[in-house]
Amino acid sequence: MKEIFSGFKIPAKVCSMWEWAFLSCILILSSLLLLLNLNNHYLWQDEAQTALLAKTVMDRAAPYGTDGINFFSQELGAEYGENYIWRWHTWFPFYLVAGFFKLFGTSTFVARLPFALFGIATVVLLYFFTDELWHDKHASVMAVILILLCVPFLLLSRQCRYYSPSAFFSLLGLFAYIRILDRRKFAIPLSIFAGTLLFHTHFIYTASLLAGMALHCLLFSRKAWRQVVVACSGVLLLSIPWIVWLSGMRYGEVYEGSMFRLDTFISKAATFGLQTAEHIFPMFFLLVPAAVVLFAWFQKQKIRWKNRELWNAIAIPITFTLTTLIALSCTSPGPFLRYLCPIIPPMLAIAGILLAITVKLHWLGGALLIILTIVHHPIMDFMGELRNDYDGPIEGLVKFLKINAKSTDVVAITYGDMPLKFYTDLRIVGGLTGEDLSASRTARWVIIRRNIISQKDYAVRQYLIQHLDPQRYRRIVIDYPDLPFENRESPDEHRFKTAVSVPPVEIYERMELKNP
Repeated sequence: MKEIFSGFKIPAKVCSMWEWAFLSCILILSSLLLLLNLNNHYLWQDEAQTALLAKTVMDRAAPYGTDGINFFSQELGAEYGENYIWRWHTWFPFYLVAGFFKLFGTSTFVARLPFALFGIATVVLLYFFTDELWHDKHASVMAVILILLCVPFLLLSRQCRYYSPSAFFSLLGLFAYIRILDRRKFAIPLSIFAGTLLFHTHFIYTASLLAGMALHCLLFSRKAWRQVVVACSGVLLLSIPWIVWLSGMRYGEVYEGSMFRLDTFISKAATFGLQTAEHIFPMFFLLVPAAVVLFAWFQKQKIRWKNRELWNAIAIPITFTLTTLIALSCTSPGPFLRYLCPIIPPMLAIAGILLAITVKLHWLGGALLIILTIVHHPIMDFMGELRNDYDGPIEGLVKFLKINAKSTDVVAITYGDMPLKFYTDLRIVGGLTGEDLSASRTARWVIIRRNIISQKDYAVRQYLIQHLDPQRYRRIVIDYPDLPFENRESPDEHRFKTAVSVPPVEIYERMELKNP
């Protein structure tokens, strides 16, 4: 892209020294924010599923839905076929975690480490992406500052799940697309590389990335259509075998009430839009710069930019965001904030240039935007999480079972089975697996969680209540709060410190009958 804004230039030598110093600082700061206390919270259900599948990769060279003792489904067994090989997700995250387990051992910290590193890489890449988009170092700096203050991004990058790699490869794909428009060397191979790895991270985002590139090319950069077609075709050709293989999965049957329906599309699209405005791109990113521009106009200050190039550049993150929101509204099981992770960096690139313009016109406007960002995001709560200990229900259950359970014991639980399977070697029955529950009738330990998550764990609860004799079990109270989840990735549901005034976890131990 050509330079859009004038008056922002820095001498080349000074810029180079300053840039390396700044990049070093953001590397250190992002590492502190994403690595400190990373192992404090135990893995919650979804994270533990990723880690468990990674362990099967270590043992069997591919992700399987069972290790021969326990099952790892959360969709009543729909994620795999008769041979239990995993087909619900593409496999890059599982191999990624398996590699780190192989190198550093199996632990909470190691399970989350590769995703935190991808989060750090995304912060650094955002600097170069924003500079490539706007050719403006000030905007790049502002975008990086904003993403380091974006608590949703920080929380998602600290999860053992595909979120941060999907953000990184999406941003890398957009970066490569800009370079395609500029006719830069190796732009097409870079685009194919990013799109292919994005497919193997989560295929939905590959569709939105390619659609976003095609839409932008059609509307703004038709001269580059041949190069864009080659890049998109390369990604599709490399992905066709996996597309064919994944097409046999029963997504539509499992998510029948939420996929490709107009009513749920409208509902999810509205919720995703509200979440974007609340957690990613708040309205003050538009209102404050608009007010400052209006003030500058009254003061007769010249605001010089080339409108055509401006809208061309802005449209790149916007078209990707639009196609992603459409894809998610069509296919996602629900409007969860975590699905929006890939749109956070490109949208903050727009926020970065708006902040840079605001600072240039009047520093008070820029200061106000930074203050509003800090106030809007719970950054101080997040900083407290990095320093303090956190106790959740899974931690209490794991510690109790490691001390009191024998290796031959069976544990029956309504929800939270995945973390117990990751942290212990016990046979765990129940959860959302849809497996035969008859083994629970002789379970030594029974855990009926206080909160009901879905109809699937409610059915397990009802089975345990109906088939187990309460006279044969004694109640044990564990001094850990019985929250619905160990923790969640969304700021609206995330607990930055240990909950108080919450009923404790209860576990029931089967008592052996004494001979008369």
